[in-house]
Amino acid sequence: MSAETQVLPLERGGAAAARRALEQTIAAGGVAVFPSDGVYGLACDPLDAAAISRIHRIKGRDDGKPAAVMYFSPLAMRELVGELGPRAAAAVSALLPGPVTLVVKNSGHRYPLACREDVERLGIRLLAGPLAGAMCPIFQTSANLSGKPAPARFEDVSDSILAGADLAIDGGRLGGLPSTVVDIAAIDEGGGWEILRQGAISEGDLASALARVGLD
Repeated sequence: MSAETQVLPLERGGAAAARRALEQTIAAGGVAVFPSDGVYGLACDPLDAAAISRIHRIKGRDDGKPAAVMYFSPLAMRELVGELGPRAAAAVSALLPGPVTLVVKNSGHRYPLACREDVERLGIRLLAGPLAGAMCPIFQTSANLSGKPAPARFEDVSDSILAGADLAIDGGRLGGLPSTVVDIAAIDEGGGWEILRQGAISEGDLASALARVGLD
């Protein structure tokens, strides 16, 4: 671990200090290791090309895949949700916050660096837990070296990844499963929803949650 990396244990430092440090790091163009709900992630400003390139260097490879933008506050994602159709907005309300990444129609072409080739589609997350309330949206990807499993314990985060980050928030042991990725980009144009990656929420639980808001 680099001597310059600020390490904040949530257990001792407290959630409020961790939220402030995360906001300050992202605003300064830095990179943070943070606890998501299932695995540890790497985070930076989703509009900062240099910081995103730095994350790819830390991980060891740019795999060319789009990344999700994560929010910690419903207020911070209000404008984006306001651009969605009624069925997509209902799905967001039913499934977030939670261990779900929703791929939505991105009519405003927000966060093109996260979208990569297709700016019409954007993956979004809303995280609950101790970091909830932070007002900085983040570009987020798992905190693993390319080809290695995503870590669910802070001590399993690679030393080289920790050394490459400006901030590392130690949230202890996490759930271990990544988010379930669900495509709802066409749900307001007559399409349905589709699981792109199975994760922490099963297809049955997703279907039940969406049925409760009139989506099947």
